[in-house]
Amino acid sequence: QVRLVESGGGLVQAGGSLRLSCVLSGRLNSVYEIGWFRQTPEFGREFVSRIRWRGDDKSRYADFAEGRFNISRDSAKSTVYLQMNNLKPEDSAVYLCAVNFGLGAYDNWGQGTQVTVSA
Repeated sequence: QVRLVESGGGLVQAGGSLRLSCVLSGRLNSVYEIGWFRQTPEFGREFVSRIRWRGDDKSRYADFAEGRFNISRDSAKSTVYLQMNNLKPEDSAVYLCAVNFGLGAYDNWGQGTQVTVSA
């Protein structure tokens, strides 16, 4: 199985930036995409961004992330990053990364890292 560990969260002022990391370990040969999600009590789990693990680094963003967030990968370090800029209080959430094996669902999840944005 693939295991993931998120880091980089913290407390930041509105308008600030954070860079989250998702470090993968285990059997990575079947990984197709890595996705970032966020969870809040109000909205539940939301898709944030995703990126292909191999080949073309095609990525996709949720509307609220477009133009503010950037996803990237470093396969040599088995790490996916989420650069978050111009953060807003509504971005406050637990951010998690997950593995998609190309079957249409995300089956492996990290425990998340807390992001809190103050007004």
